[in-house]
Amino acid sequence: MSSHKHHEHIQRIKSEVEQAPQLSETEKSATIKRLEEWVTEDKAEGILYEELLEITQGIKPILAELGLI
Repeated sequence: MSSHKHHEHIQRIKSEVEQAPQLSETEKSATIKRLEEWVTEDKAEGILYEELLEITQGIKPILAELGLI
């Protein structure tokens, strides 16, 4: 999913939570806080994945030279 689409989905979910009459203000706040934590964790995992890919590309030739792959 593109970053733009991902952002649109998150905004839509937040909007629906904020407008949900069955949730108290405390529940809405807690839900949005948790959603934002998930987004942050997801971004961190994506960054870690990208950095690991970069590292792997640098280490791969060394491992090949040593006959390990």
